[in-house]
Amino acid sequence: MTADRNRLAGETSPYLLQHAGNPVDWFPWGPDALALARERDCPILLSIGYSACHWCHVMERESFEDDATAELMNRLFVCIKVDREERPDLDKIYQLAHQMLTQRPGGWPLNMFLLPDGRTPFFGGTYFPDQPRHGMPAFREILQRVADFFQANRSQLAEQGAAVRAAFDHLQPQPGAGNTPDATLLDRAIEQMKTQFDARHGGFGSAPKFPHPTSLERCLRHARRLRAEGNPDPALDHLIHHSLMRMAEGGVYDQVGGGFFRYSVDDQWMIPHFEKMLYDNGPLQALYADAFGATGEERFAGIARGIGEWVLREMQSPEGGYWSSLDADSEGEEGLFYVWDQAPLDAILEPAQRKLLNARYRLDAAPNFEGRWHLHGYLSLAEAARACGMQEPAATEMLAAAHARLLAEREKRVRPGRDDKILTAWNGLMIRGMARAGRRLGRPDFIDSATRALDFVRSTLWVEGRLKVTTRDGRARLNAYLDDYVFLMDGILELLQARWRTADLEFAIALAEVVLAHFGDSDGGGGFYFTSDDHEPLLHRSKPAGDEATPSGNGIAALVLARLGHLLGETRYLAAAEGVLSTLAPAIGEHPHAHASLLHALEEQLYPLQTVVVRGAAADLQPWLELAGRGFHPGRLVFGIPSHETGLPEVLAARRAAAGRVGGWICRDQTCAEPATSLSEFSRKLDRS
Repeated sequence: MTADRNRLAGETSPYLLQHAGNPVDWFPWGPDALALARERDCPILLSIGYSACHWCHVMERESFEDDATAELMNRLFVCIKVDREERPDLDKIYQLAHQMLTQRPGGWPLNMFLLPDGRTPFFGGTYFPDQPRHGMPAFREILQRVADFFQANRSQLAEQGAAVRAAFDHLQPQPGAGNTPDATLLDRAIEQMKTQFDARHGGFGSAPKFPHPTSLERCLRHARRLRAEGNPDPALDHLIHHSLMRMAEGGVYDQVGGGFFRYSVDDQWMIPHFEKMLYDNGPLQALYADAFGATGEERFAGIARGIGEWVLREMQSPEGGYWSSLDADSEGEEGLFYVWDQAPLDAILEPAQRKLLNARYRLDAAPNFEGRWHLHGYLSLAEAARACGMQEPAATEMLAAAHARLLAEREKRVRPGRDDKILTAWNGLMIRGMARAGRRLGRPDFIDSATRALDFVRSTLWVEGRLKVTTRDGRARLNAYLDDYVFLMDGILELLQARWRTADLEFAIALAEVVLAHFGDSDGGGGFYFTSDDHEPLLHRSKPAGDEATPSGNGIAALVLARLGHLLGETRYLAAAEGVLSTLAPAIGEHPHAHASLLHALEEQLYPLQTVVVRGAAADLQPWLELAGRGFHPGRLVFGIPSHETGLPEVLAARRAAAGRVGGWICRDQTCAEPATSLSEFSRKLDRS
C-alpha cells in the first residue's frame, strides 16, 4: 500500500481499481484480510459491487472517498472489497445471507458485516446514505452502532452465526426419488408465467422490469412444441410476441446503437437503468434470433442484428474476447450519453426525419427523462409512417438514416466507462448468441466474432487443463465456476453448428470431463456444485437450481451434457444429465417457472433430441445446412462436418459420404435412419422426422 493507493492497486478488476485510491484501507478477499480480522478480533466489512453499478458509484462518492468515514471504517473494521462479477461465489452467499437477515431482497452495493472467525454475517444492507434520509440512518452512524453491538453481544452473535450456517445447510436441494420429472412441469411453468404476464406492456411482473430471456425462451420452445402437436396456444403466442415487441420498441433497447440495457425502472419499458451488460445481451440476441426463426418477424431479426453490431463495435477486444459491461453513468450523470436535447436534434436531422422521429418517439412532447428525451417507441414504425403519410419501406429507410446520424453525433460524447475485464462465463453466453444469430441471419461476421472469442478463451483462460474466471492486461485469474464451464460448452455447441472445427469439439469434451471430475456430488447425489472440489472453502457450497440473471448452471449442464452425449454416444454424459434432473426434481416441482433452463433440459429428455449430421465436401454442405436449419426447431442440432476433417470421435468418423457426394444422417435419441444421399430425399426425411 502506498500513500495514495490501498491494497486494491494490484488487482485486475476495474471495479476494485476504481476503489484503489479511496482513503479506506481496502483489502481484496483473501487470506491476508481474513487473518488480520482474526488477529485484531474485529468484524469484517465486506462490500460487494461491480463497475457499471450506479449506486455503487454514489456510495463511493458519498462515503468511501470521505476521509472521516474512511477513518471510522479503518479503525473499527477490516474492510474487504469484492467484484461480484469475478466472485459470484461470494456474492451468491452473502446476497442470500442478506435476505435471511433482513427479509428483503438484496442488490448492489451489498455491505455485509461478518464475524472475524468463520466469516458468518450478522448484519448488512445495500446502499447506505452519507446523511440520514428516507428513514435510513447515515452510514457513519451504522458503522459505530455495528461495532458497538459486536463488542457488547459476542455470545449472542456466535449463536446467530451458528443459526445462519444451519440455515444454509437446509437450503441445499434434497435429492429426488431418482425419477425424471414428468411433462406436467412444463405445462405448470407456462401457466405460472401466464399469471405473471403484463398484458398491457408485455414481460413479467411490474417495475423494475427485467427482460427474463430464459423464461421467454421457455415460452417460445413450449409454443413450438404445441404447434408441432397440432395444439397451438394463441394466448401463449400473444405473450411471446407482445413481450418481445414491447421490449424491442421500448427505451430498454438502445434504439440508436443497439443492445439492451439492464432493466426498465417503469412498467412500460421506457426508462432503463442505463448500464449494458454482456450477460443480458448474449441470451437476448439468441432469443430474438430464435423468435425470427419461429415467426419470420423482421423486427426480431433487426434486434438480433442490432445487438451483434453493438458487440462488434463496442464490446470485442482486439485480441478477440468480449468485454464485460458499459457503465450507466458518464460525466457523473446516469444516462447522459444516451439522452437528447432539442437543439442537437434540430441541427442533426432533416425536417422529414425529425417529423418521423417525433411521431415514433414523441420528441415534440414533454421530456421523459430528467428534462431530456430518451428514445422510446410510443408508436410502431408502421403507425409512425401512417402518421407522416409515408409507406412503411420508405419510413424504414428514413429511420435507419436518422439513427445513423444520431449515432455519429453520439459518438462525439464522453463515453460511459467500460469494464474491460473478460469473463469466461459471459463470453460463453455471448459466443452462443453471436453464433446463433450468425447462423439464423446469414451473418458470417457474427460467426467470425464468436470464433475469435472462443479462440481467445482457449488460448488465455484455459490453463493447464482448467479454466480461469477472468483476465485483464494479460493476467488470467481465479479458479472457474460451474457457469464458466457449462456456458462455454453451450457456446461451443452452438458455434459448431455454425462452423465446424474438430478442435472446438475436443475442447467441449475436455470441459465436460472437468465438470464431471470436479463439480459433481461425490456423496452420491446428482447435479453439480457451483464451485469445484478444490475451490477455497466458503460458508456454503451451493448446488444452484433456479435461474437468476443468468441461466442456472445445473440447467445448462443438463442440457449440454445430454446434447454432447447424444452427439458422441457417450452414456456417461447422458447419465449425468439425467442425474441433474432427478436430483433437482423437488426444487423444480415447487416453482417450475423459476427453473426454465432445467425445463429446457427436461423437455429434451422427454421428447428425444434430434441430431442431424451432414458430411461431404465443405463447398457442398451449405444448402443441406440451410434446409435443416430453416425455421425454429429447438430440439434439433445440425452439424455440417466437411469430409476432410480428421481426428473425429468414432461415432462421427463412421458417418462418411460417398466420394463426391453429400450424406445427411438424421438421428433421434440413439437411433439413426439410413443417410439421405440427395437434397430432395433429405428434405423428405426432415419433414417426416
